[in-house]
Amino acid sequence: MPEQLPPDIQAVLTQAKSFLATEVVPREAQRRALDDDAALHRAVREASKEAGFFYKTQPAAFGGRPASALELTALRELWAEANTPLTRSIFGPGPGLLHEAQGELKVSYLDPVMAGEKKGAFGFTEPDDAVRPTWATLNNEALTINGQKSYVTGGSTADFLTILVNVEDSEKTKLGTAMVVVDRTAPGVMIDRTFSSMEGGGHAAFRFENVSVPVWHMIGSLGEGMPRALANIQNVRLMVAAEATGICLWTLAYLAEHLDQPHRTGTPLSTKEGVRLRYADLRIETYAARSLLYRVARWVDSGENAVNEVISAKVFCSELAGKVVDTAVQLVGGSALVVGHPLEAMYRKVRSMRLIEGANDLLRLNLAKGYFEMGKGGL
Repeated sequence: MPEQLPPDIQAVLTQAKSFLATEVVPREAQRRALDDDAALHRAVREASKEAGFFYKTQPAAFGGRPASALELTALRELWAEANTPLTRSIFGPGPGLLHEAQGELKVSYLDPVMAGEKKGAFGFTEPDDAVRPTWATLNNEALTINGQKSYVTGGSTADFLTILVNVEDSEKTKLGTAMVVVDRTAPGVMIDRTFSSMEGGGHAAFRFENVSVPVWHMIGSLGEGMPRALANIQNVRLMVAAEATGICLWTLAYLAEHLDQPHRTGTPLSTKEGVRLRYADLRIETYAARSLLYRVARWVDSGENAVNEVISAKVFCSELAGKVVDTAVQLVGGSALVVGHPLEAMYRKVRSMRLIEGANDLLRLNLAKGYFEMGKGGL
């Protein structure tokens, strides 16, 4: 649990709370008044560099001071509890799938990403009507890529895409999966459509027609594509779980303040037994979710296989966030349904969390498969 964090992480959290109070909260008030997001994000980013938070997601090779999964989880929960988009600018860009890039791949892609000069996007999901998963034909020193990726977050503004492909030779013999870097403007790369999801995220659907890339665009070795993709997804799933519990904390505080206000009945709703029972359940379940989250973060730091444990955290925490916000909307009433109300925006956000980085029902199936077929996962 959070109160059992090591002293060094507790000290970081104390510093982080001060940073939010002095650098983020005042700028959030300005953001709402002036609607000048870009300048305020830059200001938060520079303040984060000064405070040292910016470097906690960056490798030491790039001057970073990478934090443990436990520390990052605690901070991400805290950022989410603040409920402002400005917290997205606190952490610096991480290497993601490029973290082991070497040679030309490092020089052309990883270095510019870490310097903030290039931005990548991750392409994993295939459209439901795809004839076959995205594939690449290996011929001499080049890969020729064909296929589709349907849900590439930030793809329309990215400089390059990192996509999962199934590699085969010219005789169509399967060689394994690979993660491949593809420039967004390369010949044969086409955006079929761009769209926004209900929480406000921007996405793009891509089509690849005979896109040729040199083999050095492949991250790691042939056959490592799926394991690398899943490792990256696991990190994001733990982040989603931490953000979900942070949202629960913000919502509980917001709801408590609302319930304590004068009500038309003459007494605050917080005095009503039925309301108290509902609110108590939300606090109990949030306590359980945070206990799960912090235990899983420690498991990840131990180096043990934590795929199923991270799935458990992502599913449980994201679904609880939905329940907490939904109950808050019910208790606040119709005003919470009005566009612009903080709970209305939060409702849309938490609903998307049950689908991002793996739909929760699919993750349940993966968890059961991991246990019954591979003996993975603990309690």
